[in-house]
Amino acid sequence: MTTAVTPPMKRFFDVELESFRSHLMLMGEKSIEQVRLALKALVDSDVSLADQVIAADDEIDKLEMSIDEEAIRYMNLRAPIATELRVLIVGMKASHDLERVGDEATSIAKRAVKLAAEPPLKPYVDIPRMTGMALEMLREALECFIHADTEKAMAVVRRDSEVDMINKQLYRELTSFMVEKPNTISRALELMFISKSIERIADHAKNIAEEMIFLAHARDIRHSSEVKNSSANAG
Repeated sequence: MTTAVTPPMKRFFDVELESFRSHLMLMGEKSIEQVRLALKALVDSDVSLADQVIAADDEIDKLEMSIDEEAIRYMNLRAPIATELRVLIVGMKASHDLERVGDEATSIAKRAVKLAAEPPLKPYVDIPRMTGMALEMLREALECFIHADTEKAMAVVRRDSEVDMINKQLYRELTSFMVEKPNTISRALELMFISKSIERIADHAKNIAEEMIFLAHARDIRHSSEVKNSSANAG
């Protein structure tokens, strides 16, 4: 007669870590959706949708606090080993970046409300393009948290320079508008702020990707030559 083997307690701890990861991914999806809706509100001049985005910001804030609480509780009760501790620390840092993404979505929505009251300054081409790139970066960075794909994470880090280049190009174009047609200044400034928000969203995606590399290899690349060379290419 064989004796049943009691599952190790570590399996329960793994379930807790999986719950922690799941909540981070949920926060990521909500942040991405908020940005997507804020952009739609801008392009469609939809004030009602913009107001919905603004009102939903509290949900992302609550998720960040919940993730922090989970991590602190785990650290206090489970005495995590080094690899588990990295998961918790990286997850907390990523949730902070995602909260900031939610803030940028709210900022875009508020500016969309202002711009909805006036005719569009120009067709929306560059801003949707930038947003698509930034959100793709963010989604891929979060996937790296689940699959530990450091090559994809490094690709996200490198793509940040592409968003920076479009942002600079749009700034130059909008500056020309303001010089040539002073009556466009207020609209141009709003679009500059929106473009900057999107550029920051890409920065947050880059931050998360860098943390994923730290998670996988315990190697901090934030100020490494790999990142600096990538940033230099944006100039």
